[in-house]
Amino acid sequence: MLVVLLLIILSFFVAIAWWMFLLPVLLWVIITGVGSAFIFTGYHIKTYCKNTAVKDRKIAITFDDGPTPETTKVLDLLKKHNAKATFFCIGSQIEKHPDIFKAILDDGHTVGNHTYSHSPKVGFFPAQKFREELEITNGLIEKYSGKKSLFFRPPFGVTNPNIAKAVKATGHYVIGWNIRSLDTVIKGENRLLNRIKKRLTPGSIILLHDTSQKTVNVLEQLLVLLEQNKYEAVTVNQLLNIPAYEE
Repeated sequence: MLVVLLLIILSFFVAIAWWMFLLPVLLWVIITGVGSAFIFTGYHIKTYCKNTAVKDRKIAITFDDGPTPETTKVLDLLKKHNAKATFFCIGSQIEKHPDIFKAILDDGHTVGNHTYSHSPKVGFFPAQKFREELEITNGLIEKYSGKKSLFFRPPFGVTNPNIAKAVKATGHYVIGWNIRSLDTVIKGENRLLNRIKKRLTPGSIILLHDTSQKTVNVLEQLLVLLEQNKYEAVTVNQLLNIPAYEE
């Protein structure tokens, strides 16, 4: 907006076309829109999307939107392949499936906050309402784990000033990803696996959803692929070397 102000001042001395005033506004809208929609930009708040400092073949597999009945299948596969993962859980889903949530913890995986409702309107919530979503879910996580979660992943990967304000108040680390599988959109399992495979590098954070049999099938193939290529699947806190829970 400083550019617009400068143009207004300059217009008192030289002739400036009206459309010149729209250009900086349009540029600001584009930059803000991209920064809000793509979590890796860290435009509104610092985000952790990968660890470029990792030298050995370690990656983190993450799951959003659970727990669900499919989560038990995911846990079985992770145990079979001696892999650890991080689950970003929706508060209302924890209430529906507390036993599955506890099974995630019992198997030594990390859990994080993914809001209470995962509402499609969550990006329009005022800061206080968003903070309540985080605090309710943190309360549920603490109820079953005895720990206060420090990890948060925004639904849809969307951030904005209100979300940033809420997260700063609750003290969460915002965890993103650098490999988005698009498993909720892409139908073909081979296409999904290849999308992950060609982006795979040490320090990567992979986004999956423990909500469908399709993802379970892809996970099984992914875990075999990781073993063949000498990759180790660890929790996000292990990959980034930051605490997942408040001490």
